[in-house]
Amino acid sequence: MTDLSRNALKEAVMAPFWLDDPGRPEPLPCLCEKTTADLLIVGGGFTGLWAAVQAKEQTPSRDVVMIEANTVASGASGRPGAIVSTSVMHGLSNAKRIFPDDLQVLEQLGQENMRGFRAALERYEIDAHDEWNGELMAAISKADLPLLDAEFKLCREYGHDTSYLDGEQTRAEIASPCFQGAVWNRSLSGTLHPARLAWGLEKAALQLGVRIFENTPLKRIDHDSSGIRAVTPAGGIKAGKALLATNAFAAGHRKIRTRVANIRDRVIATQPLSGEQLDRIGWRNRQGVYDTRIQLNYMRLTRDNRIVFGGKIGYFMGRGTADPAMDSRPAVYESLVDAFFRTFPQLDDVKISHAWSGPIALTTRMAVHFQHYFDNKAIWVGGYSGFGVSASRFGARTALRLLDDMRTPELDLEFARSMPARIPPEPLRWLGAALTVYALDTAEEKGGWRHHWLALIKKMGFPL
Repeated sequence: MTDLSRNALKEAVMAPFWLDDPGRPEPLPCLCEKTTADLLIVGGGFTGLWAAVQAKEQTPSRDVVMIEANTVASGASGRPGAIVSTSVMHGLSNAKRIFPDDLQVLEQLGQENMRGFRAALERYEIDAHDEWNGELMAAISKADLPLLDAEFKLCREYGHDTSYLDGEQTRAEIASPCFQGAVWNRSLSGTLHPARLAWGLEKAALQLGVRIFENTPLKRIDHDSSGIRAVTPAGGIKAGKALLATNAFAAGHRKIRTRVANIRDRVIATQPLSGEQLDRIGWRNRQGVYDTRIQLNYMRLTRDNRIVFGGKIGYFMGRGTADPAMDSRPAVYESLVDAFFRTFPQLDDVKISHAWSGPIALTTRMAVHFQHYFDNKAIWVGGYSGFGVSASRFGARTALRLLDDMRTPELDLEFARSMPARIPPEPLRWLGAALTVYALDTAEEKGGWRHHWLALIKKMGFPL
C-alpha cells in the first residue's frame, strides 16, 4: 500500500456507486397481510426480477408475488462491475472445463440469452446505460500470452467475432503499461449500469402485474400437499410453487452452504475523468476488461467516465450474509487502489469516489446451479460467482422451466441435472480461504509455495 492510494481514498464513500443515484426508486410497501399466489419469488435481485418478468411473459394469467428482504438491487445486483457477455457459465474456458460435452449447446443458449436480454431492454424501454463495445481479456505478462492464444482459438471455434491484439495494439486501445496483449470479443458483450437494469426490470414486472413487496424478509418456508407456505414478519404467502433467488444470501442454509461459499468481492469507482485524463489512457472503444493477474482485476468505464475497478476478494468465517463493519474501512481497499495505479500510473491525480464490497456465491462450478426442495415445489438458483448480470436471465429462465416441468431439451443437459462439488465445512473452509486469498495476493511477487497451493486449489475444482 502506498501514500498515493491512501490519499486517493480519503474522501471515498464506503457504499456502492451504482446505488448512489438520483434515479433510485422509492421503496415499495412491505407485505402486511396473508395472501396467495401461483408463484412466489424470494429475492429482488437480477434472478428474481428476470424470473418475475419471464413468468408473466410466458403465462400472463399467472399470479406472481415477489418478496425482497431489503429493496430491489440492495444486494449483489447493486454491486458488480457489470460487464456482460454471452457466457452463461462464467466464461467460455470455464464452460469447457465443467461441461465440455455440452459446450456447443451452451454457447447457442448463451447467445440466445443475450439477444433476449437486449430485446427486453428495448421492449421495456430500460435505460441501463448499456454500451455494446465488447469485452477484452488482457495479459499482464508475456508468460500469460499462451492463455490468450487458447482463449482466442476457443472463441473463434465457437463463432465469436474476436480479434487478437499484440502488446502495441493493446496499449493503443488502452494505454496501460501492464498490458502485453489481449483478446477482444466484440459480439453481444459490453457494459451497463446494474442498478438501473434492476430498477428497470422492477418497473417492467410491476407493469406486467407482478406484486412486489420490499422490506419483507422470509422468516420461514414450508410445504404441504397443496404447495408452499412462506411466513414473513407481518404476513405470509401460500403459493403453488416458489423460486428462491437469493444467491449468496442463502449461503447460511445448512444444505446450500455445503456447496456454496460466501466470498466477498471488493470494488472501487473513481471520480469522473476529465477529457484530458481520458486522453492519457485512450480507451475510446470503452470495452469491459478482465486481466490475467493471479488475483484477477476487472475494469470498465461508466457513462460519466468514471473507472470502476474490482477484483480483490476476501472471506470472513461465520459472518453469514452480514456486511462486517471491518470491510467498510478505507484500509481494506488500499491494495486494490495500488493495483489500479499500477494499471494506470498516468492517472496519479485521480481520486476514488466510492469503495464497496459484498458477498458473491462461489462454487467449484463457478457458474449457476439449481437445488430442488419440497418435492420440487421450490427451486433455489444461484452460484454465479460474480458473473451473474447477464447469466441471471438464463438462470431464471431455466429455473422456471424446471419448476414447470417443461421437458425442454436443455433440461436434459448436465448443467441442469448436476450439482457443484461439496466444499469443506468450517473451520477448514476458513483456513483454506485464508491461505488462498493470501496466496492470490502475493504469488506474483513472492512465488514459492503459493503457486503450489493455488495449483492444489485448482485440482479441487476452483479455477482461480
